Amino acid sequence: MTPVVARGIGFEAGGHTILDGVGLRLEAGSLTALAGPNGAGKSTLVRVLAGDTRATEGEVLVHGRPIADFKPLDLALIRAVLPQTIRLDFAFPVREVVHLGRYARTRRNRGTSRDDQGAVEQALSDTGTAALADLPFPALSAGEQALVMIARVLAQETPVLFMDEPTAYLDIRHQHRVMHLLRERARRGAAVMAVLHDLNLAAAYADRIGIMAAGRLPALGSPDEILRPGLLSDVYRHPIHVLDHPSGHGRLIAASDYGGGPSSRSGEAPAEPAPIGFET
Repeated sequence: MTPVVARGIGFEAGGHTILDGVGLRLEAGSLTALAGPNGAGKSTLVRVLAGDTRATEGEVLVHGRPIADFKPLDLALIRAVLPQTIRLDFAFPVREVVHLGRYARTRRNRGTSRDDQGAVEQALSDTGTAALADLPFPALSAGEQALVMIARVLAQETPVLFMDEPTAYLDIRHQHRVMHLLRERARRGAAVMAVLHDLNLAAAYADRIGIMAAGRLPALGSPDEILRPGLLSDVYRHPIHVLDHPSGHGRLIAASDYGGGPSSRSGEAPAEPAPIGFET
């Protein structure tokens, strides 16, 4: 059974439509990258799919059941969420922060088991944060904090993962390390969704790419289907080129400079292209 199915998802806030008729399926064993311009509705969609925000229209099914039917503790055993914004006001040691990912299991089992300890240590090792385990979380850099929060999600060991900008704050090496970890979770059977602004990371690691624009999901498919210069240039309202990767594998996405060419040095901004008009 498909882990997560969304049908006709709509969401409004303050009189504004944030999501408009979004439908998708997150399959087990697949990594779906969600991309699109700022304000397209990506983070809101993640919160709705994860059950943290209730849609104003449509439905989300988790293992065939409406997501509203799940108690929070039960839902925490099914899906883990990395939010876009990292906030932790207490000076917990890093290991304890990662251990928070085991809360639903320790609560249900009324205590910490060897499996819990093993999952925490494995997550620390996988993310390269084991050496930070005894340091207070607020003492870390933004990038280190991001890796620790990713470790928390991995330690939760759920069959569904929602990752909102998991590569933000990370250097190139750690971006690829994290995407490799997510792809491996998918290979082992998890359904993974990651919001990404870097289309090259999406091209390198995702099985499917969804492109959001103006609260809709007009394009969802394989990297070869989605990573087309016309589609991307329309969505982002900026000239984008899609090239063969120098490695011989996959695609390389490159954008023109803001002026679109040598004339940009004049300091003039390019004209705004016409609004996109995808069919759904």
